[in-house]
Amino acid sequence: MSYYCGIDLHSNNHVVVVIDEEDNKLVDKRIDNDLNTTIALLLPYKKELKAVAVESTFNWYWLVDGLIENGFKVELVNTTAVKQYDGLKYSGDHQDAFHLAHLMRLNILPTGYIYPPEYRQVRDLLRRRRQLVRHASTHALSIQNQIWRSLGYKQTCTAIRRKGFVLPFEKDGYLYHSANSNLVLMRTLDTQIKLVEQQVLEGVSLKNEYKLLTSVTGIGPILGLTIMLETGDIQRFDSPGNYASYCRCVNSIRESNGKKKGTGNRKAGNKYLSWAFSEAAHYMVRFNNQAKGFYERKRQKRNGIVAIRAVAHKLSRAVFHMLKNNEAFDIDRVFH
Repeated sequence: MSYYCGIDLHSNNHVVVVIDEEDNKLVDKRIDNDLNTTIALLLPYKKELKAVAVESTFNWYWLVDGLIENGFKVELVNTTAVKQYDGLKYSGDHQDAFHLAHLMRLNILPTGYIYPPEYRQVRDLLRRRRQLVRHASTHALSIQNQIWRSLGYKQTCTAIRRKGFVLPFEKDGYLYHSANSNLVLMRTLDTQIKLVEQQVLEGVSLKNEYKLLTSVTGIGPILGLTIMLETGDIQRFDSPGNYASYCRCVNSIRESNGKKKGTGNRKAGNKYLSWAFSEAAHYMVRFNNQAKGFYERKRQKRNGIVAIRAVAHKLSRAVFHMLKNNEAFDIDRVFH
């Protein structure tokens, strides 16, 4: 006899349902978010339990890692791919947990990738860098706008972020204090950004994948680390198309008989890889003639946004082959 467990996870509690091979409920209970309580509830069924299905909500780390450490097999559920029955009149937490266990029993449960915890912390730290960069840019733009509207000329953000930059306002004036508050915060954020970059470089072993990625024109240390850490195990992707889709580098248009009928889920995939490949595409177009020629041909037919995404799509497929086959980047194969 095999048992199947589904967990509907929330911010402060979760519902645990265990069923047998005939969908009979053996456990159906809401408990607080406490790992010891969860393990004690599941322990009597551990030997016969095929797996524990956990929703990939924002706070799944502690539960999934804890269950795995205690010898349970865990399936991380792809919640966006789980479909309820059409015409279902009532749905609640207990029904949702049962549905996950039921789908597992039928062997049709859509699951996701459980990122290794030893690299997950470094990956999340690198994600925090992106957040800090965005905030620092906001403060630099605020200073730029204040100079522009008050003094009539535009100061570049690059100049504003230089170490020796001095605000062009009268000291102790209101304009000075207003801009200086942004300047202080921007420089504090820049300090933290450099610290995070140093910690990430020290925290992850620069494997062969990193060396391959940084050999590509347009992919520097930060983009190389982002692509490596966000991709994880490349073997989990069956084809370059799957990987490009995960990187949000494919079109989401739905067509029928040559006509547009709508769009798919454009947000499905990894937004950090989407950003990384877009950044790499911009740099490659600037510094590589073949990429620039491809970009210009696309831009003339459509527009610059579509063209740069086309370059990003090419790059994502190239990176898939590089990581999958451990081979160097070949610009001629990308833009042949």
